Amino acid sequence: MLIIGENIQILSTPVKKAVNNRNAEPLQAMAKKQVEYGAGAIDLNIGRRKKDGPEVMKWMVDIMHEAVPGVPLVLDTTNSAAIHAGLVRCQELGIEAFINSVSAMPDRIAEVMPLAAEFEANLIALTMTKAGIPIHAEERVGIASDILMPAIEEYGIDIQKVYFDPLVLTVAGTQEYVPNAIETIRMLKMMWDPAPMTTVGLSNVSNQVPHQGRSLLNRVYLVMLLAAGLDSTIADPLDTAQNEFIRIVEERDTSTGTGQLLVNLYDSVAVMEDLDPDTVDMDDPEQAAIWKTVQILQNKVIFAESYLKM
Repeated sequence: MLIIGENIQILSTPVKKAVNNRNAEPLQAMAKKQVEYGAGAIDLNIGRRKKDGPEVMKWMVDIMHEAVPGVPLVLDTTNSAAIHAGLVRCQELGIEAFINSVSAMPDRIAEVMPLAAEFEANLIALTMTKAGIPIHAEERVGIASDILMPAIEEYGIDIQKVYFDPLVLTVAGTQEYVPNAIETIRMLKMMWDPAPMTTVGLSNVSNQVPHQGRSLLNRVYLVMLLAAGLDSTIADPLDTAQNEFIRIVEERDTSTGTGQLLVNLYDSVAVMEDLDPDTVDMDDPEQAAIWKTVQILQNKVIFAESYLKM
């Protein structure tokens, strides 16, 4: 599975400071560390950056190419001029590029899809309209099939370069959306042949959750998403516990009780069945925590910050 490193994002104070000062060193160090820990691409989130977006994005591509040559770059901004500048530079340097992202809004489609077509870039397509993100999987898939896919075909974009994103929302306040993102992935993979690629912003599921509880939610959710057919995730590659969960399910390592449980979870989600509680050793704190987290992510138990203590 492709991990797109999420850590270079403008909402981070150190990142914002480095960008504003054109200080390459801390950003390059972050990129190198993410790749060292398993990132196969690096997300460059510069936000809107209305005034100097093109210059900033070009600079970011240059310093990333210097730090992690050959690693694909994800151009993450709402500034289409900045996307264009980044794509031009990626093409000049021979870097594989992603555009993050295009929604199903007509103005965004008109701005972004021609760029994806012209530069043969990978494209992250969001299943949302001006009305927002639907709760139910069927509605999100409808956005993909009725709006995004026709536009993708109109602009001649290779479907194998399109990554549909069902848009993960947090368990804290929008819990009913969480299981539906899993089903959206499943349905998207079944809709077309060849199937499109899929991705998610993984850490969104634990937004507004205390830091100590975020990793567990993220990594258990990732196992469930992988079982539904997820191809990539925008996530923190420095989360070694998350990376271990990926390894376990990819290698089907059942040599430990936790490993067996994660493989069982993966298999049950893959066939659209509930995880059998009889397969969980509730006397093992780690297994009990995973079981409780699954119940939260399936919206069977209402989320509370103290859910692991219940």
